[in-house]
Amino acid sequence: MGFPLMRIDIWSDVVCPWCYIGKRRLESALDAFPHKDGVEIVYHSFQLDPAAPREATQTAAEMLSSKYRVSLDQAREMQGRVVAMAEAEGMHWRHDESPYVNTVDAHRLLHLAEAERGPETQGRLKEALMDAYFAQAGNVADHAVLREIAVRVGLDAGRVDQVLASREFADAVEADQQQAVAYGAGGVPFYVVDGKYGISGAQPTELFSQVIERAWNESHALD
Repeated sequence: MGFPLMRIDIWSDVVCPWCYIGKRRLESALDAFPHKDGVEIVYHSFQLDPAAPREATQTAAEMLSSKYRVSLDQAREMQGRVVAMAEAEGMHWRHDESPYVNTVDAHRLLHLAEAERGPETQGRLKEALMDAYFAQAGNVADHAVLREIAVRVGLDAGRVDQVLASREFADAVEADQQQAVAYGAGGVPFYVVDGKYGISGAQPTELFSQVIERAWNESHALD
């Protein structure tokens, strides 16, 4: 009889740069892990700014400029430091062009993906949404954009339309947010490995590797 999958639960937002960098670092750790096929990743919702507008009226850089009372060039310089870290992980971003928008509908589709197609499809949707936002400066609040991405990764177009036209999975998004708070997560990304080890932030690949190996060895130890 085989061992059950080791699960990694991740709370993150699709417009969170550190969440995308952390995603790549975790993937690098898993690529080097000999039991990668025995690991399952499930994503949970966390909105950095639930009050963000559903219509794109400014870029993320313009929002930072206003929020921190700095010039637009200074805001772009702030973003540039994170973009450089993304480059080190093999990603090429246009983050200075990314719109400042609400992500609740993107999260609702991520719940749809997990519920109807499972964690693997959910993971593909998560990657596609983050790539659209950071690498393509896409509007991940726009229903046409969300629909195209969701259908491309394998979701049923009719179900996607139903979810986007309703509030389906909104309660699940809120429940995820509350669970993160209950865990003591003040921000994201936040990871729970095998239900016992919490990791906060986009930690180095080496730390992910150490925690994954420790959790695996503990849960797969011979009696």
